[in-house]
Amino acid sequence: PLEVVKTRLQLQGELQPPGTYPRPYRGVLRAAVAVCRADGLWGLQKGLAAGLLYQGLMNGVRFYCYSHAEDAGWTGYPGGTVAAGAVAGAVGAIVGSPAYLVKTHLQAQTLSAVAVGHQHNHESIFGAFKSIYQQHGVVGLWRGVTGAVPRVAVGSAVQLATFASAKDWVCERQWFRKGSWAAVLAGGMVSGVAVAVTMTPFDVISTRLYNQPVNADGTGKLYRGFMDCILQISSKEGLLGLYKGIGAVYFRLGPHTVLSLFFWDKLRNM
Repeated sequence: PLEVVKTRLQLQGELQPPGTYPRPYRGVLRAAVAVCRADGLWGLQKGLAAGLLYQGLMNGVRFYCYSHAEDAGWTGYPGGTVAAGAVAGAVGAIVGSPAYLVKTHLQAQTLSAVAVGHQHNHESIFGAFKSIYQQHGVVGLWRGVTGAVPRVAVGSAVQLATFASAKDWVCERQWFRKGSWAAVLAGGMVSGVAVAVTMTPFDVISTRLYNQPVNADGTGKLYRGFMDCILQISSKEGLLGLYKGIGAVYFRLGPHTVLSLFFWDKLRNM
């Protein structure tokens, strides 16, 4: 549900100055209510299958790569956790990009009265993959990956580095016993705050690049690429435009970070 809300908030008022556009979505809770009114309760689960596919692919690859970096001792060097997290995140983003593309399209779709961003009007996850492939080929499935790679690389680097550091820090001060679930939980909570602050601008850019309409040759009609998207948002929506939906990003990333890192840590120990 928070992913649906986040997508709508990030697309609202696209390339329009603040205060010049209608705002059907105002804050996390009111946006969730607006989604329910327009699409029903099930509307909060739009793109669920694509979201699960993306998380499985992206995080599976990301944690796999990072675990190997840890086992090889690369994370023991200065800045090693940040570098390993960034590389692992970038690889995961590339693998999971088609699923994130479809997820974004499906979550943006709604009634015209409350629609924000371009409406791709896919019938289903399979229909979305088929339509994109038929129109733009295999390359079309990776459209927007230039926004996804820095998004996940930055988020992954911050998440894994702050998680490891925070977990060690609370154990060194003997607040929690090393290896306990409480130490893992504390590390994950600190990490969630750091990730939300650093990742939101990249998240907004990624959502915009994935959802924008394209020409017959697959080039974007609104943004030429990553840097062009940053410049256009900053100049037309202001710097705060890069932080649209940060509330939804944190409420989503907080539990996501805590749970994913908690289970990852425990399953590795097993």
